Amino acid sequence: MEVVSMHQAKSSLSQLVSKAKRGETVYIGAYGKAQAKIVSVDYEEKPERKIGVLAGKLQIPDDFDESLPEDVLAEFNQ
Repeated sequence: MEVVSMHQAKSSLSQLVSKAKRGETVYIGAYGKAQAKIVSVDYEEKPERKIGVLAGKLQIPDDFDESLPEDVLAEFNQ
């Protein structure tokens, strides 16, 4: 992650906004530590994914991977 200094951001704001418009995230800060970021207006923060949120809530039947009955298969082939 590249951090643009405050001074550099002040003198090249239009170029940094152009970068953000192209989909890049521009970080601004001091001493190499980001304090702000510039993103496109269309940018959406993706929600944090929680792994295992449905654990224990779904049941898979024992016959899940068995073949379908012939009459059901025949409906697909029409």
